Amino acid sequence: MIQTKNADQLRKAELAQIHIAKVQLALADDAYRAILVQVTGKTSSKDLTWQGRKALLDHFKKIGFKVKAKASGRPAPIVAKDRQALIGKIEAQLAEAGKPWIYADAMAKRICKIDRIDWCEPEYLTKIIAALSYNAKRHGRSEG
Repeated sequence: MIQTKNADQLRKAELAQIHIAKVQLALADDAYRAILVQVTGKTSSKDLTWQGRKALLDHFKKIGFKVKAKASGRPAPIVAKDRQALIGKIEAQLAEAGKPWIYADAMAKRICKIDRIDWCEPEYLTKIIAALSYNAKRHGRSEG
């Protein structure tokens, strides 16, 4: 159980890093997908094995991706099973926008009047996802 949890956390972190690389390298969605297919043979990063994620990140590093330290040092929230998918979606959206978890906490405080995103109920998380999607559209990014 513990090993699966660590593997899942690593997978999420690597997927977030892939999306950060996409933004940092200023890859349009079609260019990103072409690289994804060329390097891994897959059409979606969520379908990648650990080897595929490593190969893709190695390729991004070769073409200029620089790994940066976390801005807040705050790890992703650990939430109940009914909220994990929603938190995963928010994590992808934050990665796409290049925003730290404290940004999501600020959104939770502003939108839901709750201090941390960890404590939000699913209906509030859905509101935060909608706000992040709106922000992505407004700034010309993928909705995550």
